[in-house]
Amino acid sequence: MIMEDETDNIIRIGISTKLKEVPVHDAVGLRLAHDLTRIIPGQFKGRLFNRGHLIKEEDIPSLLDIGKEHIYVMELGDEDLHEDDAAIRMAEALASSDLNLTLPHEGKVSLKSSIMGLAQIDQSIVEAINELGEIALATVKNNAVVQVGGLLAATRAIPLVVPKRKVEEVERLARAFREKHDGAAPIHIRSLRKFKVGLLTTGSEVFNGRIQDKFGPAVALKLSALGSEVAEQRFAPDDRQIIVKEIHYLLDQGYDMILVTGGMSVDPDDRTPGAIKAAGADIVSYGTPMLPGSMLLMGYIGEVPIMGLPGCVMHDPYTSFDVLLPRILAGDIIVRKDIVELGYGGLLGC
Repeated sequence: MIMEDETDNIIRIGISTKLKEVPVHDAVGLRLAHDLTRIIPGQFKGRLFNRGHLIKEEDIPSLLDIGKEHIYVMELGDEDLHEDDAAIRMAEALASSDLNLTLPHEGKVSLKSSIMGLAQIDQSIVEAINELGEIALATVKNNAVVQVGGLLAATRAIPLVVPKRKVEEVERLARAFREKHDGAAPIHIRSLRKFKVGLLTTGSEVFNGRIQDKFGPAVALKLSALGSEVAEQRFAPDDRQIIVKEIHYLLDQGYDMILVTGGMSVDPDDRTPGAIKAAGADIVSYGTPMLPGSMLLMGYIGEVPIMGLPGCVMHDPYTSFDVLLPRILAGDIIVRKDIVELGYGGLLGC
């Protein structure tokens, strides 16, 4: 709410806050009530002056250049919070200790990760906060992979001042979440384990040297990007018994996960899905409702995850494998519900 009083150049904002309008030529020695931004299209956008900046005579041309013929002096009321203070308090309430908070800028604070891992964000609390109005919380999606220094979320106050009660409600929601989830913050990150992976590449054409293996390098690159590695790669022809034997060999080596590539289509010559099952795997799903990556097989042999990877993993940058792999590295046990949920938003290609 904004109310103007023309008699004394007072603008009332928020619940109990006043802004006094002062001509810029009379503003020397006064402090800015908020950040001022300078925009040069295609070249620059950023702060010209910070909140609290003490205006000097030499600042006046720069202020006029951005169209500021008046500045405002703030008298902050007890029932309001300045945009920067509101953003800081919201971020501190929501973030875990492994997140770094940026300094406020125009009422916004960003939450960045200090480690590589999987973003954990509760959608219901995000919606509850944004339902309050005058404040905003924007986040990445739950289970997104975030690199060191990567952005998870940002808090923002929309007007210059916001009612203190709304920020207090954010803090209450955050406390309630922590109490319900054994102290976990509404926005946190799970680290990824370093897996040693056994890789079995099937296909008589590769086994006999007729074509070069391209699956191994592609899988190794994806694992390396998440801090894991292919510890050993084996090769097998399109022979079910040999594939089963090689899977058992990799199991005996104690690898954290087994990946089997090739032979995952419905072609009768493709023996990999049957061989994985014959090796003793409990199949969670053969087929996922996601494109690319619909022919992926997810299963477990005991506690060891085993995946049959379709050919798209070689050439597509993002498939069902890229969705499930980081979750496994974070310690999740993939169940049928996880596979079913891939269909919503899972149409990424043909």
